[in-house]
Amino acid sequence: MSADLVIIGKVGAPHGIRGWVSIHSSTQPRENILDYLPWFIKRAYTDTWQEIEVIDVKGQQKLLALFAECADRTAAEKYVNAELAIPRDRLPVLAKDEYYWSDLTGLTVTTTEGRELGKIDHLFATGANDVLVIKGEKEYLVPYVKDRVVKNIDLKAGTMTVDWDPDF
Repeated sequence: MSADLVIIGKVGAPHGIRGWVSIHSSTQPRENILDYLPWFIKRAYTDTWQEIEVIDVKGQQKLLALFAECADRTAAEKYVNAELAIPRDRLPVLAKDEYYWSDLTGLTVTTTEGRELGKIDHLFATGANDVLVIKGEKEYLVPYVKDRVVKNIDLKAGTMTVDWDPDF
């Protein structure tokens, strides 16, 4: 991914026959993704990002978007699983020791005892806290709880240290 773009969502399944697609937002709350138009899009199996023209958006239960290139369901199907991104400089500046999920994805995770668990594949939210999905020899689900579990994050070194027992 281009270093100056941050993924903020993903295109889901087509909705209806007129070219609408569902949008899976990574923003909190999910509707905030609409504040970041225009979006850049990268379709599956390509390495290039391009700006996408969004004609309309709507949604109560589900966020939906209509792209200029999607006149019907067949055209919309070509965008399923495409990633949505925006330039990093359009995101709010975070306080010290706060991170966007996209900054954590790809970090190598090691326990306080020095055992390497793998790399952060993605995160997801739960009611209590976010969860790190770490993929290495095994897949680990580690709660993202600052100070108690997550002890250190070094973005420059690409590492995270956790106080967590993978054999528990």
